[in-house]
Amino acid sequence: MKRYIPNALTLLNLSAGIIAVILAVQGHLILAAYFVFAGIFFDFFDGMAARLLNVEGELGLQLDSLADVVTSGVVPGIVLYQLFQLSLGENFIPGTTILGAHPGEGLATMHLLPFFGLLVSLGSAYRLAKFNIDDQQTSSFIGLPTPANALLILSLPLMLYFQPGSFDVVILNKWFLIGLTIFSTYILNARIPLFALKFKTWGFKENAIRYVFLIAALLLLILLQYAGIPLVIFLYILLSIWSNYSKAN
Repeated sequence: MKRYIPNALTLLNLSAGIIAVILAVQGHLILAAYFVFAGIFFDFFDGMAARLLNVEGELGLQLDSLADVVTSGVVPGIVLYQLFQLSLGENFIPGTTILGAHPGEGLATMHLLPFFGLLVSLGSAYRLAKFNIDDQQTSSFIGLPTPANALLILSLPLMLYFQPGSFDVVILNKWFLIGLTIFSTYILNARIPLFALKFKTWGFKENAIRYVFLIAALLLLILLQYAGIPLVIFLYILLSIWSNYSKAN
């Protein structure tokens, strides 16, 4: 029975991701973000459960990546699509599609730029496929993990809603969104080693970078709320680069 527990958690991740896809397509980006957060929560604990119960296997690895493609890949792409729509002055109204309309009528008025945001979904799928066949990412990551990238992107609608006026001009600028899409797709697959938040021991010396990151991340989130999420992700990348440089020298 215990061997089914990790896969059950992974399926909860996938379920949360599917619901988030539906919500994001309908324009409910805040609710979609919450379901992605729930999916990432389940994603964190399914691997932990597999290790604790000693039931790690190939099926769990493949299922985990399939779930992450949806929760941390497809959803961020759709959210970027919606943000691009808003940046172009499009007020998204769920349920306004006329199914009986001629397809050509929709294409004539469709903006192509929002589809650029889906590049993140493609980059996420590519990163997860590489992860499954890469034996160098057992104790650390190469490139930004898809859940961290999803947090980065999903923080944007949360900032727009809960911290209005502070970041609207930047977030709803199409050039910012283009730059974010390119950066996000690149950093997912960049050959940059990033430390993992896995503690083999609790000693400070061997986990100094993890403790520093966790304390700094907590302070940023307390002080800046949702606006702290992007800073936490960039801090994670910068600390990893600094750590790699320190080890090399």
